[in-house]
Amino acid sequence: MSFLMHAAFFLLLGASLARFLMRHPGETRTPWIIALSAVLAVLYLLGPVLGSRPTPRRLTWLGVLVLVWMILVVLAPSFAWCAVPLFYTGLRILPPRAALALVALLTVFVVAAQLRLATGFDPNLVLAPPAVAAVATAVFVHMQRQAVRQRELAARQRELIDDLLRTRRELAATERREGTLAERQRLSMEIHDTLAQGLSSQQMLLQAADRSWDTDPAAARGHVLTAAGIAERSLAEARRFVHDLAPADLAEGGGLEAALHALAARETAQARGGLTVRCHVEGVPAVTLPDRVQSALLRIAQGALANVAEHAEATVAALTLTHLGDRVVLDIADNGRGFSPGRPAPRPPEGVRGHGLPAMRARVQQLGGTLTIESAPGDGTVLSAAVPLLHPATRPAPEDRA
Repeated sequence: MSFLMHAAFFLLLGASLARFLMRHPGETRTPWIIALSAVLAVLYLLGPVLGSRPTPRRLTWLGVLVLVWMILVVLAPSFAWCAVPLFYTGLRILPPRAALALVALLTVFVVAAQLRLATGFDPNLVLAPPAVAAVATAVFVHMQRQAVRQRELAARQRELIDDLLRTRRELAATERREGTLAERQRLSMEIHDTLAQGLSSQQMLLQAADRSWDTDPAAARGHVLTAAGIAERSLAEARRFVHDLAPADLAEGGGLEAALHALAARETAQARGGLTVRCHVEGVPAVTLPDRVQSALLRIAQGALANVAEHAEATVAALTLTHLGDRVVLDIADNGRGFSPGRPAPRPPEGVRGHGLPAMRARVQQLGGTLTIESAPGDGTVLSAAVPLLHPATRPAPEDRA
């Protein structure tokens, strides 16, 4: 719009000057008309240089511009139509009331100039200039309001975009924190079920070897060899843990059933007659168990047998894996001294493991399953972990299916 108004001003100024020279050649006022036209053009060109704010210099420039134009209109009424671009100039610079006053003043000069050019009174010459001024003012005001609305809309959109980006950053940070906490919990359970249990077993075996070192060297040597076997197994778990956190028994192939049989045989061998662990599988799996389910059930079996070996004083333990179509159930039973599940467990001393049952419960809950414990003092313990195979959490991830 500004470019069009600038072009219209110079076009109307040139047309008015050409009309005057064609109709009034050789008059004494002609040099003044040419000089004032040049001054008016130069003044108009200075407008963009002074900026658009209503500063004192800008207001002075507008006043001089209008004054030169008025003188031109008095000397040559044909220059009156240059008022239309001047309307927009005043409306852009001045406050609303001052701008309307300037438009009214320019309109009066245009009407007076048209009446001077007419041979008689013509109502169109009186009504047309105010109508043009009113239309021009209305168009400018409308465009100005539209521009303000667009700026406000753009500002609101920027605010909304900023809010959206900030919300996305906060959501991403929250998800990272939750992911970090979940990963920490998972790592703590993995470490508890592998390295911590192995180290605890080695500690008990080495302590037993130390007690019988002088009285029964053969038994002490057996304890040391068993501890060495556990250390070798723990090393394999640690390497697998660093590689992909999958249990070493499952990584060797054969699935969960083979891993449970290997675990039972290993625990029996490590107990050296003190504990016999049997493994039994019932039913046929309707679908292949997801890796997460197999890993969780094997870790639960490891943790439960570690608790039996350390606390139950049992002579027989049994692992039973039951496939029930829509779910899989792992039972760990022993004939140990038992305990009261409903009674709060005493807080373990510092440095002593005490995360077995909470870790098992957390593993089962992550898979949408349940963990139940049946026990009583002197009657042994039965721990049962049931995992539904159709629960969303047990479905394999896309990379597992690929």
